[in-house]
Amino acid sequence: MLPALCVTNLRKVYRGGTVAVDGLSLTVEEGDFFGFLGPNGAGKSTTIHCITGIATVTSGKIEVFGVDAVKDYRKARALVGLSPQEFNVDVFATPVQIVDWMGGYFGIPAAERKKRIDELMERFDLTAHVKKPFRALSGGLKRRVILARALIHKPKLLILDEPTAGVDVELRIDLWRYLSELNRDGTTILLTTHYLEEVERLCRNIAIVARGKIVRQGPKEDFLATGGIEGAYLAATGAKPDHIGAGAA
Repeated sequence: MLPALCVTNLRKVYRGGTVAVDGLSLTVEEGDFFGFLGPNGAGKSTTIHCITGIATVTSGKIEVFGVDAVKDYRKARALVGLSPQEFNVDVFATPVQIVDWMGGYFGIPAAERKKRIDELMERFDLTAHVKKPFRALSGGLKRRVILARALIHKPKLLILDEPTAGVDVELRIDLWRYLSELNRDGTTILLTTHYLEEVERLCRNIAIVARGKIVRQGPKEDFLATGGIEGAYLAATGAKPDHIGAGAA
């Protein structure tokens, strides 16, 4: 079985010489719920941007279910759903309009798009809010819209960049439930978050990145058996304890 994601010796150097990712290698098996951790500026978002084509790759290889994400970008991108940390939407558009536009981007026919949107609105408890502009929604509802948008084309790999940042405890638990259901239904998930409780609750395998390199990775049980995820994070990255669980900056 091909891995869902295979990143080999990825290097990304931005104009001006900043090395954001430096020889990073990572494998996420199909069906996994994978935690991708690290401090701000460690290279997490750059890696995600390279996987999804937002950023160009300086060197290295990225494969999504065996498809070269650089040489065959369109085919690889169709296999990936991205839920970014930023609300990069038209804030005056409704949830249906936002999700519908993404469905059109992926070439889904109008009738199929409508059926899929109705399913997503119901699944994420958005039905009562479909006529509201995005800017009028609460933080938790906005996160649900962004997640629905990422899932419109039924991606095999879902990448979540701080999906619960700024969300209250009750809504965070709701989102955890949605994500667990998605993973149980077969969607492979790559999660970046600053909430280590989230990783402990959801993930099966973990990689920690610092200064553009993977500094530790393995099954969650290995982390728990050797002092816990927080201890491993602090040891691997040199982060201060007050950075843990503080949310995305």
